[in-house]
Amino acid sequence: MANEYTVPSGARIGHVHLKVSDIKRSLDFYCGLLGFELVTMYGADAAFISAGGYHHHIGLNTWQSRGQGPASAEHTGLYHVAIVYPARKDLAMIYQRLVNGKIRLTGTADHGVSEALYLNDPDRNGLELYWDRPREEWPMNPDGSLIMYTLPLDLDGLLKEIE
Repeated sequence: MANEYTVPSGARIGHVHLKVSDIKRSLDFYCGLLGFELVTMYGADAAFISAGGYHHHIGLNTWQSRGQGPASAEHTGLYHVAIVYPARKDLAMIYQRLVNGKIRLTGTADHGVSEALYLNDPDRNGLELYWDRPREEWPMNPDGSLIMYTLPLDLDGLLKEIE
C-alpha cells in the first residue's frame, strides 16, 4: 500500500510532555539551569514551561510518576527531547552554564548539519541541545542527498563564541 499523504512542510513539533518524579527538582533544572520560563502550574502536579512566551514547549507532570525512579534505558519510549538553539553562540552559552553547574554530558557531536550536546535531566530523560548550521552549509553528496555523520565536537571552539 503506497503512502500518498505527506505531512505538510509547515508542520512542526509543538511540545513534549514528560513524566517526572519531582516537580520542584525538574523546575530547578529546566527553569533554573536551562533558562526556560514557568508559564503556569496545573495544580501541584504539573507545570508548563516555555521559551519566549509560547504557551508551553515542555509540560512536566507527576500524575503517574511522583517519587518513582527513571524508566529503564532498555525499554521502549522516548530516546531524547531535542531543543534547538537559534545560533551557535546560544549553544555556547548553555554549554558554559552546564559546565558551571557541573552537569555531566552524556555526549557531544558535530553532525555536519548541526552541533549537539547530550545530557540527561534529573529523571534521566535524554536531552539534545543543539543548533543547526545554515542550510547552505549542510554537507551534500554529488547527487544532492544529505550527508550526516557523528564527529567529535570542538568544545573549546564552541566556547570561543562567547569570548
